[in-house]
Amino acid sequence: MSVAEQLDQEGLTQEEEFQIFETIDKWLERDVRPVVKKFDHADEYPHEIVEQMKELGLFGAIIDQKYGGLGMSASTYAKVVMRITEVWMALTGIFNSHLIMATLVQRFGTDEQKQRFLPRFATGELRGGLGLTEPNAGTDLQAIRTRAVLDGDHYVVNGTKTWISNGIEGSCYALMTKTDTQVKPAHKGISFFIVEKGEGFTVSKRLEKLGYKSIDSAELVFDNFKVPANNLVGGVEGQGFYQAAGGLEIGRINVAARGVGLASAALKDATRYSQERETFGKPICQHQAIQLMLGDMATKVEAARLLVENAAQTYDRGERCDMEAGMAKYFASETAVQVSLDAMRIHGGYGYSKEFDIERYYRDAPLMTIGEGTNEMQRIIIAKQLIARNPA
Repeated sequence: MSVAEQLDQEGLTQEEEFQIFETIDKWLERDVRPVVKKFDHADEYPHEIVEQMKELGLFGAIIDQKYGGLGMSASTYAKVVMRITEVWMALTGIFNSHLIMATLVQRFGTDEQKQRFLPRFATGELRGGLGLTEPNAGTDLQAIRTRAVLDGDHYVVNGTKTWISNGIEGSCYALMTKTDTQVKPAHKGISFFIVEKGEGFTVSKRLEKLGYKSIDSAELVFDNFKVPANNLVGGVEGQGFYQAAGGLEIGRINVAARGVGLASAALKDATRYSQERETFGKPICQHQAIQLMLGDMATKVEAARLLVENAAQTYDRGERCDMEAGMAKYFASETAVQVSLDAMRIHGGYGYSKEFDIERYYRDAPLMTIGEGTNEMQRIIIAKQLIARNPA
């Protein structure tokens, strides 16, 4: 039975959630875990696994059921991301950027846009991601230079986007542009478009990465690329900055959940190995130095998990959650970096070997401190919200 078939129109019961997790766990153990090293070491895109993800409904995970999605809450979605990341983090990136694009349409799109795009997003017929980052603009979204100029019934787009997940294998993107370069403050001139690949839209190069292999990251170039005017998200110019803030909340919850999943995998591997490896006549888990490390690792992983759950629950209640999502993303990603390093140290030389998964965790973890807003920016967001919510 597919995940979609396990859902009813009233949402998820605890039993249905359990069945979904069981289905995903079986898929991960049967089809994914045996091939992770093969794909990761070759940096090869996992086409067959992506087709399986379509069948499981993961590209429609948080899309409303009336558009053919699974309609998962953020809380359930975060748990799914944790489970998948424990086996292979790259897969969660393939549907995360895609679902941020879908969230922008679902939350801010016109009724016509929802009807036109969301069913195709849910099935994975249209797959893609988010076009924000540029060669000279990352965290500072107001500094983007990609320009969209209205010309009759379409806009003409010129500019370059970089580090775009699914840039090669995807076909559709939520593209952030400047529709007004004169307005002050600058963020009021930003707009989103849903764009499909076509004439004037080229992939200029594939970007090589330290980790996060098998998911394509690319530079996209727009040269007099024409976009229908009715692809302007929400139908009104100047709403893009506000829309990005809403979409990135779910993205940050995803990245935070990835941090928990990766750190949890590293902790489990280190705990198991510490009981198998012996030095000075006893398992290394009996040495106090290793026990201190494991104690710190376990506490950080559980704290990160609770922060993610809180952020997801706040999102599900429809409340503002940039502080909660920022806290979860910041702490969970830093935890993933530290726990993966500690796990490598516990494994000793084997942790540095490609025969073990530890070196992959260690390569993958730093991405999460950068993606969906740097951790430095998260700390600023947290502080500003803390002050705003607690005026003197």
